[in-house]
Amino acid sequence: MTTLHTLAIDAMGGDHAPQSVVAGLALAAERHPNMRFVLVGDAARLTPLLARHKRAADVCTLAHAPNVVGADMKVAQALRLRDSSLRAAIDLVAGGQAAGAVSAGNTGAIMAIAKLVLKTVPGIDRPAIAAIGPSARGDIVMLDLGANLECDARNLVEFAIMGDAFARAVLGLTHPTLGLLNVGSEEQKGVESLRQAAEILRNGHLAGQFAGFVEGHDIAAGTTDIVVSDGFSGNVALKTGEGALRLMADLLRQVFRTDLASRLGYLLARPGLERLREWLDPRRYNGAVLLGLNGVVVKSHGGTDEEGFAAAVSVAADMIDHRFDRLIRAGLDKLNPDAPAGARKAAFG
Repeated sequence: MTTLHTLAIDAMGGDHAPQSVVAGLALAAERHPNMRFVLVGDAARLTPLLARHKRAADVCTLAHAPNVVGADMKVAQALRLRDSSLRAAIDLVAGGQAAGAVSAGNTGAIMAIAKLVLKTVPGIDRPAIAAIGPSARGDIVMLDLGANLECDARNLVEFAIMGDAFARAVLGLTHPTLGLLNVGSEEQKGVESLRQAAEILRNGHLAGQFAGFVEGHDIAAGTTDIVVSDGFSGNVALKTGEGALRLMADLLRQVFRTDLASRLGYLLARPGLERLREWLDPRRYNGAVLLGLNGVVVKSHGGTDEEGFAAAVSVAADMIDHRFDRLIRAGLDKLNPDAPAGARKAAFG
């Protein structure tokens, strides 16, 4: 029999909440029939929406939370707002009533509340933000994307373990390759923490998957399935890539509007351009994940629509279905097999 799993959903977070959230759950319910949802938010606003989306209503339990963490709310204020829909959703994960939580709300608040309430997995020093992106060879995983601006070797090795587990659970890869983002591919390049992390990975259980250092152009090329970096470098790389995609789209629109011949060329090229648009659609890659916590937490883009929110739910569902928690603990066991469970710490010299 298919195991039923429950996700806690912050119904009030995001630019188009709660409409896009409820509509997204209707789509997610079709894609993941084994998932059930606790929809957390203002019951007066959510009840009529569920009446219009029967598929979502069939798989949702409503939990009232009177307050909302606003997009511009300071983290300290969000932490004090204990009856917000975001806090209530994450509390459900901490209490075992849900296996994970999804929110399109305030990124800083999600990170702070999740870290405070759920704590990190034993053996993980810091959580990391991971996301999936496109490349010439297929989807890739990038982490950290901004949670940790400065990282030591231990952090980078733990990110590699978490990235490996994430790629297995969400992308379905059995032997994902990974690289450390650096200023060059040569072994002597980069700061000491990068070189030390590379040495540990070369001599550890991920040695067969570790491809060494990768550079910025390797991300789009898909040289490795996983790209590991500190949060500063990863965030810059992510935003640069997003900007490049928007520039490419703007230039294509300009080219095909130049003259009559260009417009005729667009009509001929339209089927291929539509496939390209679908391939690069940011909604396909919606759903950044805070890895390393005692529970699944997925951050949807605040401005996404129901398709994008459903994609974020799919990321959480895949992590739960494929037991991401077990995969990450197995990776930590292999990193330091002699340490007792609950107190695993990698030896970093």
